Amino acid sequence: MARILLIGGHGKVALLLEPLLAARGDHVTAVIRNAAHEADVAATGATPVVADIETLDTAQLANLLSGNDAVVWSAGAGGGSPERTYAVDRDAAIRSIDAAAAADVRRYVMVSYFGAGPDHGVPPENGFFAYAEAKAAADAHLRASGLDWTIVAPSGLTLDPPTGRIDVDAADSGTVPRGDVAAVVAAVLADDSTVRRTLRFNSGDAPIADAIRG
Repeated sequence: MARILLIGGHGKVALLLEPLLAARGDHVTAVIRNAAHEADVAATGATPVVADIETLDTAQLANLLSGNDAVVWSAGAGGGSPERTYAVDRDAAIRSIDAAAAADVRRYVMVSYFGAGPDHGVPPENGFFAYAEAKAAADAHLRASGLDWTIVAPSGLTLDPPTGRIDVDAADSGTVPRGDVAAVVAAVLADDSTVRRTLRFNSGDAPIADAIRG
């Protein structure tokens, strides 16, 4: 059994991930901002904890993370103002990475997106620009952290039923069901061959466990 802290516990991917982890016996603490979402999270088998990661400093985050075996970042500002996007998707994410190091929580899984990076190609006038910049910065900070990180970088998310199969070799972003993204996160947490790797993927033909194996 692993103790896993999931940040962004009421997100669409997170709500699909939590029952997968709980079913295999992991203890999942799901951090949520809105107390009204506690029942939704508890119904998955996870333990909800209400905390606003946007306002917690590094020491407070380290206290929140302490005692866990792994942390999963699946939070996001969800669009809206560029200021809040930078505050959550970049600044809070970076603080959580530093907090994991301070708390000696070595395993860190970041949910990013297929095209993330300094060469994301999103023009400044595009509404997606702040998110692209924020994720590029957070991913870079994680790669330089010294933690046992994995970056999960799915393509366009859909609500289609999961297939359990992905393509990690695609050059271009396509689509993938959120349920398969959740399954990938669960799989990488149990597979140390994914440490210090970025997994970009679409839907595909390879079973997830085979596709992610290093």
